[in-house]
Amino acid sequence: MSFFGSSAATAVTNTASGEKDVEVSEPPTDSISSISFSPAAEYLAVGSWDNSVRIYEIGPQGQSQGKAMYPHQGPVLDVCWNKEGNKIFSGGADNAGRMFDVTTGTSSQVAQHDAPISVVGWVDAPGQGILATGSWDKTIKYWDLRTPNPVATVQLPERCYTFDIQYPLMAVGTAERHIQIFNLTNPGQAFKTITSPLKWQTRVVSCFSASQNSGFAVGSVEGRVAIQYVEDKDASNNFSFKCHRRDSVPNSKDQALVYAVNDISFHPVHGTFSTCGSDGTIHFWDKDARTRLKTFEAAPGPISTTAFNRTGNLFAYAVSYDWSKGHTGMTPGHPNKIMIHACKDEEVRKRNRK
Repeated sequence: MSFFGSSAATAVTNTASGEKDVEVSEPPTDSISSISFSPAAEYLAVGSWDNSVRIYEIGPQGQSQGKAMYPHQGPVLDVCWNKEGNKIFSGGADNAGRMFDVTTGTSSQVAQHDAPISVVGWVDAPGQGILATGSWDKTIKYWDLRTPNPVATVQLPERCYTFDIQYPLMAVGTAERHIQIFNLTNPGQAFKTITSPLKWQTRVVSCFSASQNSGFAVGSVEGRVAIQYVEDKDASNNFSFKCHRRDSVPNSKDQALVYAVNDISFHPVHGTFSTCGSDGTIHFWDKDARTRLKTFEAAPGPISTTAFNRTGNLFAYAVSYDWSKGHTGMTPGHPNKIMIHACKDEEVRKRNRK
């Protein structure tokens, strides 16, 4: 099914600093909504507004080769993998969830909602894996892939915009700033519902990596991130901070230009994390030391989505229109590319606490 050419040609950026982030060859033809590395091999799944999911093989220096592609009937809004790395799941504006079997190269519909599926996630439950899908129809549905109907449906207070899973924790962000926290050993109902600590619309929720105390980060359209712990005993560690803001007048320190936080990705080994935004910048952070580890040079367009690979030595990001200004902001010539950054240890390793 490999429609891609055999070329593994790459382009580079950041040449001024001597560092080279490598451009993935043959990117999608429209905005890139979601990217996800396989947990088992160096494969990258990419969902796009061009109604397709593409799978690339990524080499150790970031070189890339297209391997496969499968369609939806509308824009693809999210992609994920199962634990074994042999199946990809995607949800889209066609209200459908689809599965691509890497070994057979075939895709099939495995989920259905009454409105677009905004987010998909794999629940690595003991003994069996379950697909979770969140939708603008104000539900999360759980799917056992052996049966056509959902094994459970959860009513949410509002449209589901985002969720993330670090079994047994699932954190869900909806419209109207609701955040629901689930223990997936009892997936049918939230055990805690809070209002987002941020004042504006939630864009992304991302769970801490497995080695850390249970918690999650929330990013919003107002250029802020909140760090939230699940257990009440850890609540004193909750905090929020500003990011993805700029001075309207140089050197004025007014931070008056505010950009959406589009994605938050946790490093699988060190537990540090990245944020990316509509301002075209990426930052790496250490939440425990409450410090910034690295700032990337600004890209020529918004950064719509990011992902670390399973070992944390590669970091992928998409320079792509993020729809933050609606359809009027989708101007001709908008960049649309996926970049691979080779992570140095000092960029992602935790700092000593002050």
